[in-house]
Amino acid sequence: MKGIDVSYHNGMVDWQAVAAAGIEFAIVRSSYGLQSQNLMFVQNVAGAKAAGLRVGAYHYSYALTVSDAIQEAIHCQETIADAGVLLEMPVFFDMEDADGYKARKGFVFDRAVITEMCRAFICNIGLDCGVYASYWWLENYIDWRSIGCAVWNAQWGKNDDIKGYMWQYTDRLEIGGKYFDGNIKYE
Repeated sequence: MKGIDVSYHNGMVDWQAVAAAGIEFAIVRSSYGLQSQNLMFVQNVAGAKAAGLRVGAYHYSYALTVSDAIQEAIHCQETIADAGVLLEMPVFFDMEDADGYKARKGFVFDRAVITEMCRAFICNIGLDCGVYASYWWLENYIDWRSIGCAVWNAQWGKNDDIKGYMWQYTDRLEIGGKYFDGNIKYE
């Protein structure tokens, strides 16, 4: 199945154009950190569903401890529940440090600690859940094999060396003059 992932960074999405491009699902950012919500979450979920797409969600983490990861899981679950949306696909936990927040806070990038943070989020959200990360993170910072959950590998290019639940193969999928992250969900 072909899909995209979106957040407020994508602005207004023409969901009919997305569906017309052969996209079958969307993973929508629901929340981030301990208290923040994606302002476009409900609108994007509704638009994707109206266009006939299956929908999942993701949470971008600012957790620095296992306790923070548990609190983020509770926050993410409450955000989704308060939105009143039904998700047909998992919620993914994004533990990477794309904006350098964790590094600036002195976070020690230890594989055992990061794996335990991912496990804590997954075990405390109460929803079908998995982990999202780049191939490098999955191989070096997250012992995803030991967690036993859905894995969404971001490995832009021609190969998916993990072949988990889903593969993010590009950040340059053009639809209607806008660029999206392109994903493949394995059947």
